[in-house]
Amino acid sequence: MYRKLILNDIKKNKLITFTITAFIMLAALFTTLGLNMFVNLLGAIDNLMMDAGTPHYVQMHSGDLDRERLEQFAMEYPGIEELQVSEFLNFEGADIAIGEQSLTDSVQDNGLTIQNQKFDLLLDLDNQVIYPQDGEIYVPIYYMTEGMAKIGDTVWIQDASFTIAGFLRDSQMNSALSSAKRFLVSENDFIKMRIGGKPEYLIEFRFAREVDIKKFESDYINAGLEDNGPAVTYGLIKLMNGITDGIVIAMLLLVSLLILIVAFLCVRFTLIAKVEEEYKEIGVLKAIGLRTSEINKLYIAKYSAVAVIGCGLGFLLSLTLQKPLLANIHLYMGRSGAPILGTLLGGGGAICVFASVILYVNRILHRFHKISAVQAIRFGAPAEQTKLSRGFCLTNNHLIPTSAFLGVKDVFSRKGLYLVMLLVLIISCFIMTVPQNISNTIGDRSFMTYMGFGECDMRLDVYLEDDIQPRLKGIGQMLSVDEDIEAYSIYTFWLFDMKMNDGSMAKLRVGLGDHSAFPLTYEKGREPGQENEIALSVLNAGELLKEVGDTIVLIIEGQEKVFTVCGIYSDITNGGMTAKADFHVENLKKEKVLGGMIPVILKDVSRIDTKITEYKEQFSYAKVSKVDNYIEQDLGMIMKITKIVSAAAVAVSGVLTVLITMLFMKMLVIKDRYQISVLKALGFTGNLIRQQYLVRAGVVLLLGVSIGTIAANTLGELVGTMLMSFVGVATFHFKINPLFAYLASPVMIGSCVYAAARLGLKDIDSIKVSEYIKE
Repeated sequence: MYRKLILNDIKKNKLITFTITAFIMLAALFTTLGLNMFVNLLGAIDNLMMDAGTPHYVQMHSGDLDRERLEQFAMEYPGIEELQVSEFLNFEGADIAIGEQSLTDSVQDNGLTIQNQKFDLLLDLDNQVIYPQDGEIYVPIYYMTEGMAKIGDTVWIQDASFTIAGFLRDSQMNSALSSAKRFLVSENDFIKMRIGGKPEYLIEFRFAREVDIKKFESDYINAGLEDNGPAVTYGLIKLMNGITDGIVIAMLLLVSLLILIVAFLCVRFTLIAKVEEEYKEIGVLKAIGLRTSEINKLYIAKYSAVAVIGCGLGFLLSLTLQKPLLANIHLYMGRSGAPILGTLLGGGGAICVFASVILYVNRILHRFHKISAVQAIRFGAPAEQTKLSRGFCLTNNHLIPTSAFLGVKDVFSRKGLYLVMLLVLIISCFIMTVPQNISNTIGDRSFMTYMGFGECDMRLDVYLEDDIQPRLKGIGQMLSVDEDIEAYSIYTFWLFDMKMNDGSMAKLRVGLGDHSAFPLTYEKGREPGQENEIALSVLNAGELLKEVGDTIVLIIEGQEKVFTVCGIYSDITNGGMTAKADFHVENLKKEKVLGGMIPVILKDVSRIDTKITEYKEQFSYAKVSKVDNYIEQDLGMIMKITKIVSAAAVAVSGVLTVLITMLFMKMLVIKDRYQISVLKALGFTGNLIRQQYLVRAGVVLLLGVSIGTIAANTLGELVGTMLMSFVGVATFHFKINPLFAYLASPVMIGSCVYAAARLGLKDIDSIKVSEYIKE
């Protein structure tokens, strides 16, 4: 019986059934894809880090190294399973060329290394350990995805040439956000190249059991071991590997949630309309003794069938789309080892969508309990409640055509009816605009304020050099007399010992200089302006449990100095673990200096290439870069993927708007058959009546697009902040493209509404006065 009823209802209401099925399918599709990607991402990262033997703690160091002392510490410290010292030879970008392309403009610290013996292994694209032959070189995947390298190309490093034998996965430095990239060569070639590179050491530890990382770091520092460089942990490495695809997953699940809300609105509207249409039949069924639960089953059976088809199609479609979406994960990290688990969890997501739809339908059907059989049979569905000011009547109208006036009046007199379409249009604006705004913001130059330095045109970096401060001063002297320079500021980066609340010691990376000259984006407070003030990055503040007004104790010149936290800012560089201060100390040990950076603003940006060449020739020890390259190279993959997701969101929003508008207008015509018959009897033509309904759609469109655009460009920032907060961006301000947000987006939605409304109003001509006027 159920099967026959369902088939008959589907044949009778093809558009309604198709629209609801489409929304449920889209919600299931995005949910399934997001959850499937989530499982595959976690599995792929775990497998890569397990196959590579990623270290649990890495201390980077430049300078002299006492291996015996390190080995003694590792032998005596409980919990350490292995110690390994990996050497890394830094080369300037100008010293490296891949094929015809020089890495002069690369913002990465590029260098050579050899295969490690114990752990932190460099793997090929099958996650197998690589052992290059003499003359061969394995290049980071990053340069393959950028289209700069392919197997068989020649890599020139200073005067030596190598042939690319393949590409490597580096569990530590895979991410574009990682500031360094390791090229793998044979041991013989490494020895030959040592004379031309700048050595740096990765002091790596693996633990046999769980160790308190903070306590370990404190004990390492107290032991006076090598620490001239930043330190990273296993958890931070894992986070960096998952950032790009993690943002995509979050965006997919956001779109899925919004589509599911639209599906609920659609189900509610169509179901209530259907109940009103069949009110007398329901009364008859109750009168002959059929229980409410039995009546409910008739409707639940139909929506169960629709939900099963929609979720099933969404799940099957996800299986065809998951390959391109998982391609980036598979390329950078390999297979997850749990494809079935990902598929099962994705299927579980589709089942959750199905269950939520059925629960929602069941909740709506609770109104059946209030239906009186006698009232339903005698009078049918209760009349709609309309409220409107007495002054808003046709006799008082002298400004707009009658059809348009009646359309506007109907919207305001039946607000509850049009609320569904209004909410859908608001959500459509949200789906179309928010992902686009996120993509625009990440790709905008102002995003550099989330990368540890203020907005500028050019920057000069000096790292791993003796006498860094005098060298920076020399650059500053030339900048001060350069007539093409608008502004500049000198910053130096130091590692200070920090005293924790329990008396233990830790390390804090602090940038010293005038931070008001090139301000960052602050979530709370402001930049340091006094010598006893310090600002912390979001992740650092969270790690240290510090808020604005709290204090931090640093060891300066062997003495404790108390600093007050004056601000908390966003920073996605150096793992997001940084701090800013403005004080000067004469006797800082030079081995604690990590480097220096000078941001520069030019009077004429068109001369930037000339100035970069000029300063590179003058200061060979400095890395001189166009700031746009930092954003493009560090965030290029994220920008590329978010653009794809935002384009998909625009398409989904358009489809959603067309379907819901067409459905709404069709249902509205069915609901208003009596009123339409009366208007026809009074002499209104089909075109005039259609104009009324188009005006109704236009009024709702105007309200929906206005509210939706404002909400997407304001409240949408909260969504953007939520997506970016886990990478250290706590205050995310949209960089809005006004042409798209305030013109293109409303025009696209308006076009969809108009086209769909015209299609949905076709049935007006088929309504005969003789059939419906008697109702």
